This record gives sequence, structure tokens and C-alpha cells, in this order.
Amino acid sequence: MAQRIEHLDDLIAEAGSLPPAPTAVVDAGERHVLEAAHQAAQKGLIEPLLIGQREVIAPLLQELGADYPIVDVVTPEDAATQGVLAVQEGRAKLLMKGHLHTADFLHPILKQLRRAPRLSHVFAAELDRYPKLLFITDAAINIAPDLEAKAQILQNAVDLARLLGNKRPKVAALSAIEVVNPAVASTIDAACLAKMAERGQIRHALVDGPLAFDNAISAESARIKGIDSAVAGDVDILLAPDLVSGNILYKDLEYLAGARFAGVVLGASVPVVLTSRADPETVRLASLALARVAHHRETAPT
Repeated sequence: MAQRIEHLDDLIAEAGSLPPAPTAVVDAGERHVLEAAHQAAQKGLIEPLLIGQREVIAPLLQELGADYPIVDVVTPEDAATQGVLAVQEGRAKLLMKGHLHTADFLHPILKQLRRAPRLSHVFAAELDRYPKLLFITDAAINIAPDLEAKAQILQNAVDLARLLGNKRPKVAALSAIEVVNPAVASTIDAACLAKMAERGQIRHALVDGPLAFDNAISAESARIKGIDSAVAGDVDILLAPDLVSGNILYKDLEYLAGARFAGVVLGASVPVVLTSRADPETVRLASLALARVAHHRETAPT
């Protein structure tokens, strides 16, 4: 088991110690996208391969004082296809979303690069009031997952946590309450996931649920409510019941609790980074660092 990473700065430091990863930046013809790729290249994290309209990208690169190879294409859909091709031909080890819509970006990845049963997204959060990285899934891709999809999403997150050195992550399957109530479907899913983990259907994880956020994150809250849980207060992964609640949770932590984040899409043959123009530089760099370290640790000879 590799050394455990518990802070984003450690993640960025490890990524910076590795050779830069050839990274296909899909639909790169937008200033924020190019700035993010250029910053990551300056930090030694990636070697950008820019895919998009050359007539748009070249002047922006000149303004940045940068020079990276460009694959000239006309449409965002063509850019997504060329990004997949770059991975298949070994010219890229990471994929980074540019200015195109997420659905257009992910469509050829789903068709040609999917390795796991499902693509899912994981945020790694660093908070001043929590002693280790806290993983949140899925807040970006799967809208209303059923029980089978939640098990697949959870396995992806567990596998990532293990790559980062956590031998047996502790998982809270979240709901609004901590008891099974047939009127709240997410409580039934959470209880099933906990039993599935006990039976080995979800590997290498300790799963408890249903747990509300307060008793997942606080052992004292769980004690007051009479919940006997090895996960409460020491959780590593929060499994959201749906995309909306997961997205609200991560944005609450970012904007109100000052959390720092890295995010990555899992389940493809290479890690995939979804960037946003609203993301600060620290999130962009940390996300590329997470993708870089995950790819290296998964593919490095043992």
C-alpha cells in the first residue's frame, strides 16, 4: 500500500515530483481553459496537447507567451473524439475538459474508454476542521442513481481512496435521517449498501448507513442519537443520495466552510478532469495533481 495522502499540498507535491503527464485538453479555445493548462504545465504537472480550433487557440497562446502542440478541429464534438483518440494512441495519459459541454465531452469517453461499469465523479475536500481528506461522490455526473449505480459509484471512490493510501476507507451512505424509513428511498439504499459491503459486494470498505451528515461527520452527534458506528466521526467517503444533494454539499463546504477541493472522473481508462471557469487556480491545480497521482500509482510497477 502506497503512502497515505491526507492533504492537498502533499498531493500537489507528489504530482510535481513525477514526470509531467501528456494531457489532452479538449476544446481548448478559451482563455480560462488555456490559463489552467498553462499554469499546470509551469508547475510541471502536465504537458498540454491542445485540441480545438487553431485560429482561436494560437492567438491566446501568444498572449500567454506559451507554445504547445495543437490538434486543429472544427467542432467541440470533433475535439472530444480526438481527445479519446489521443489516449488510445498513447499520446495522452490524462483528459481535461475545456470549453465544451460536459455531455459532449463524456460521450465518446463512455463509448470507447470506459473501463469500470460506471463513470462517476469524486471530490476530495480539505477542511480546517477535519483531520484528513474527505471524499464526496457523486456531485457532478450521475443524477439520480439507483442502488446498483450507487454501489458502482461507491466502488470507484473506494478504489481512489485506496490508491491514495487508505487501505480500508470508511464510508457513510447519506440520507436525511439515520434510520430506515420506507418513505425515504435513500435510507433503504443506504442500508442495502452497508449489507452489500459486509457480504463483499463492495470491496475493501467499511460502509454504514443510513447516516445523516451530522452523525457521519461527528462521533459526538452519533453518540447523542444512540448510533453505534465505527464510521461516525472518522468517515473518509460521503456517498450522496443524488447529484443535487451532493452538489449542494460540496458547494456549501467550499463557499461557507472554506474547503479546498480537487475533483476527478473515475471509471475510464485514464483519469478525467472536469474544470470550470468558476474554479480558482488552486482547484484546477489540485484536480490535475489528483489525476496525475492516481494514474501514476495505478500504473506504476509494484
